[in-house]
Amino acid sequence: MDCRVKHLGRVAFEPVFDAMQAFTSARTPQTIDEIWFLEHEPVYTLGLAGKTEHVLRETDIPLVRTDRGGQVTYHGPGQLISYLLIDFKRMHIGVRELVRRIEQSVIDLMADFEIAAHGDVDAPGVYVGSAKIASLGLRIRNGAVYHGLSLNVDMDLTPFDWINPCGYPNLKVTQIKDLGVSLSVSEVAERLLPHLRANLSMAKETK
Repeated sequence: MDCRVKHLGRVAFEPVFDAMQAFTSARTPQTIDEIWFLEHEPVYTLGLAGKTEHVLRETDIPLVRTDRGGQVTYHGPGQLISYLLIDFKRMHIGVRELVRRIEQSVIDLMADFEIAAHGDVDAPGVYVGSAKIASLGLRIRNGAVYHGLSLNVDMDLTPFDWINPCGYPNLKVTQIKDLGVSLSVSEVAERLLPHLRANLSMAKETK
């Protein structure tokens, strides 16, 4: 399937959230799928059924409730966000398989860096050892997917200490830089893109 890729730079969460919803509402069967790569200004996001008790302290970082699945996570500069605006009906797979393919894209990327990463069937995301390096949250509406994944590249991880990441107390987080790979967010996006396209069967990019 065709895929259009957009690089949005560093942007606030809420306008992009609104844009994802608008894009999904306006989709037709002919709409080309899109991948949006970006970084967010500091923000905590809470899933549709997320519990505020997983926010452990008050900070000046805004907390925004969204319509994705999952609990609370942190987004900030130095983290690669990949929003996947996909016509799920075209894929002819189940939700669990979709999650596995997205996770596999990150696992394949980490393998390029000779870093062993893995998923967890009980806790979506990608891990290196016991530490989480990528989080995943999706929304499927009218057969279309939006939201996506966040991958820690080179960021201040401190705000994760002020929450139970993804609802798990004492969950460790890590990032690509701390594993010995020094690349910018945009460079990691370029390295991740072919893995996403391969695992999601996005055969070519349409500019």
